[in-house]
Amino acid sequence: MGSFRKPRPRFMSSPVLSDLPRFLAARQSLQFRSNSAWNSVQTAVINVFKGGSLQNNELYILNENVRQLLKSELGSFITDYFQNQLLAKGLLYVEEKVKFCEGEDRIYVLSETWDHFFTETLPTLQAIFYPVQGQELTIRQISLLGFRDFVLLRVKLDEILPLVQSNLPSSIIQMLLILQGVHEPTGPSKAFMQLEELVKLVVSPYLGLCEEHCFPGSTCALERRYYRSRYKPNGLSISSHTVATRQVSETALTPLTEQEAQFEPQTVF
Repeated sequence: MGSFRKPRPRFMSSPVLSDLPRFLAARQSLQFRSNSAWNSVQTAVINVFKGGSLQNNELYILNENVRQLLKSELGSFITDYFQNQLLAKGLLYVEEKVKFCEGEDRIYVLSETWDHFFTETLPTLQAIFYPVQGQELTIRQISLLGFRDFVLLRVKLDEILPLVQSNLPSSIIQMLLILQGVHEPTGPSKAFMQLEELVKLVVSPYLGLCEEHCFPGSTCALERRYYRSRYKPNGLSISSHTVATRQVSETALTPLTEQEAQFEPQTVF
């Protein structure tokens, strides 16, 4: 009877040292492509804020770069970086352009700047970052909040509005109402309440959401306005019937709420 030889255990072979440079090179190449993709997106966005436009087929390339970034380690940070770095940097050019003018001229420059931002810059930003979906705030909402915080609330509009009440550009009213319709997910902020003070200067009658720090949907602001409106300044009381009739006959402007558009950017060849 022959001797029985016990089989030797087999182990998985570990990566050989010669594979390490290839692995590092592949990882470095992936990182380089991510950096290159983000640099192209960043350059395009800043160029748009400076008044430039996208070239033929550039939107398709930018969308592909954004999709590539979403699959990389940078994916979860794209929205935050856009909001806190890229958008703030781009809007700085806009703010400087408006603040360069003084007095009534600032109103008209702000009106033209808003028109360009709303009709050109904003749709282009939405198109570039179209693959970014499912965030707490959309790219459009983030951009509008950025315009509010980095441009509108920094140009001292409250000091200039009384000077042009009789000849106020319609774009200014549109701007205030559209920005009023965008809300942070955490509720009314200090910036939102500052915006409402500006809306009060151009809209009459006005029923605000945040009067005396009330939250959206609460009735405290409505109740205070109702009880104050029951009495004239000279002490003569107004009946509730008169108040109700006046409320029916007058049209109160409420905050404008935008509907997010859904679109698929077209590829230009």
